[in-house]
Amino acid sequence: AYELLMFPWARTAGLSGMNTSFISGAESMRLNAAGLAHVKTTQAILGHTRYFDGTGINMNGLALGQRISENGVFGVSIVALDFGDIPITTTAQPEGSGASFSPSWFNIGISYGHSFENKVSVGFLVRGIFESTAEVAASGFAFDAGVQYFSGDLDEFKFGISLRNVGSRMKFGGSALDQQLQEQTNSNPIRPVTFSVRTADFEIPSVLNIGISYDFLIGSDQRLTVLGNFTANSFSRDQIGGGVEYAFDEKFMLRAGYKHEYDTEAAEDLAGREIEGSIYTGLSIGASFEVPLNKDKPNNTFGIDYAYRETALFNGTHNLGIRIGL
Repeated sequence: AYELLMFPWARTAGLSGMNTSFISGAESMRLNAAGLAHVKTTQAILGHTRYFDGTGINMNGLALGQRISENGVFGVSIVALDFGDIPITTTAQPEGSGASFSPSWFNIGISYGHSFENKVSVGFLVRGIFESTAEVAASGFAFDAGVQYFSGDLDEFKFGISLRNVGSRMKFGGSALDQQLQEQTNSNPIRPVTFSVRTADFEIPSVLNIGISYDFLIGSDQRLTVLGNFTANSFSRDQIGGGVEYAFDEKFMLRAGYKHEYDTEAAEDLAGREIEGSIYTGLSIGASFEVPLNKDKPNNTFGIDYAYRETALFNGTHNLGIRIGL
């Protein structure tokens, strides 16, 4: 279930998922559900990701946030992977049989964010996880929880914690795991018997994020945010990193981040090139452009987001997103 660690939203990807402390809006459901509480009225986000450009893997996401009370916001998110059509090969037809299959990897999350008057917001999310390929499937569920705290006269200082992907174990099953063998006993002739292969179950990748940030306000229309973040992964090495985000009038934003992975070990790819630790080099950049659609309704906006994460192999990961506020 590695897809639970992938970022479908460009603003989050532009900082390598290190904006735990100040992430806001519908995209918060992927990193820190507490940020959902900052949706003003209604927000919708569409995201498209070219994952490891050159592999043919794409990721698409849709997230909706709706304020339902003075302090509460309800959200729904759907994220799916697209592997394209994969040719079916067999030992008898190693070049392909002419048929193909397409795995289906997607998850659905339902979330609620609540803000308090003392500048604290909390969020909770439950997510259904579904993975299937040719006649084999697995499913499970996970819980996320997060907290954000803002401080200062203009909420310059921000602190956030999120715990993600705590849930059930998953296990693959299906008719493709059945095998038909010949059985013979002393009293019975040979007969075909179908056996079902047992598969091992597995845990989903839980992760803990702790982040801080500080806004340096330049005049009345510029902001420079400096951030730091620590990520504890259950099945991979822990990470620490930092980044900056510059905003002009909250309409144009540039961001960049660098994430370091602890105790990395060098490895070689199939071409003999040396790779240090994760396939990601640690560098990420992004930009956003957001404009009001109605001057009488400040929450009615349209925005475009882009992010790029550099990789040691392939041509990096590209994120493109569209956000609409109503």
